[in-house]
Amino acid sequence: MRPRIVTTAGELRALPRDGERAVVMTMGALHEGHAALVRAARDRVGPHGQVVVTVFVNPLQFGAGEDLDRYPRTLDADVEVAGKEGADVVFAPSVEEVYPGGEPQVRITAGPMGTVLEGASRPGHFDGMLTVVAKLLHLTAPDAAFFGQKDAQQLALVRRMARDLNFPVEIVAVPTVREPDGLALSSRNRYLDTGERAAALALSRALRAGEEAASRGPAAAERAAREVLERATGLDVDYVALVDPASFTPVTGDTWRGEAVLAVAARAGTTRLIDNVPLRFGDAR
Repeated sequence: MRPRIVTTAGELRALPRDGERAVVMTMGALHEGHAALVRAARDRVGPHGQVVVTVFVNPLQFGAGEDLDRYPRTLDADVEVAGKEGADVVFAPSVEEVYPGGEPQVRITAGPMGTVLEGASRPGHFDGMLTVVAKLLHLTAPDAAFFGQKDAQQLALVRRMARDLNFPVEIVAVPTVREPDGLALSSRNRYLDTGERAAALALSRALRAGEEAASRGPAAAERAAREVLERATGLDVDYVALVDPASFTPVTGDTWRGEAVLAVAARAGTTRLIDNVPLRFGDAR
C-alpha cells in the first residue's frame, strides 16, 4: 500500500494514531539498509501501530565543500520503498518547514563526543544532526525511533541526547546491512566508480580482520584492522579506532572488558565512507 505523504507539521499533527508510533529518519535515497529499518519499525509496532518515515536532506549537517547540492533526492522512489516495507506515512518537509526562521539560533550541541572521529573530520556535523533529530522527534512524537548501527557515532549521540534531555522515546539500533561482497550500504555508494568501489572493500576487510583478531585482545583487533588499511591502495584513510560504544572514548591496552566498536573511515576518490563492527572482549563487568 502506498503510504500517505505529508509535508507540513500541521498535517503531521493531524494524523490519527492508534497504538505505538515508530519513526525512521532518513535523508532519502532509500536503499536496503533503510528498508531494514522500516521493517524493524513495522515489526515493533505491529499491524495496529504507525510507522513514519521522514525524508529530509538536512543542510545543517553538511560542511563547506561537502555534497549537499549533489546529494541524491529521489522522493518518488523513496515513497515506493517505504510503502513496500510497511511505512504508513512519509513526512517530506521543505527546508522552510523544518527551519521556518532560517538557520536556527538555538541548536543542540554534541559535546565532547561530537568532536572526535567523525566530529573531528566534519566539524559541526553532529550539532546539525542532533538539532534536526531533536526537531523531528518533537514533530513526530514517536514511541520508538530506529537508527542504523552503521552510523555508530550518530547512534551513540542520539541515545545520549535522548537520555540527557529526557526525550520520551526508545532509541532502537538495527544492524548494518551489507552488499554480498561486504560493502556497507550507503546512499553515497552510488558516487563510486568501479575502481573506487573495489578499493572501498578494504574497509570491510579491515573490520573482518579486527573481528578475527579480537580473541587476542583489543590491541590486536585494532592492529589487525589498521594493517589491512595500511596495505590498501586507492584509499585515503582517515582513522582506525577502537572505542567505547557509549562515549566513543578510545579503548586502549588489553584490560578492556565488554562491548567496543571498531570504526574506520576513508575516502575512495571524492567519496567519504565509514564503517564499523561491534566487538566484545572478555566478560562484561
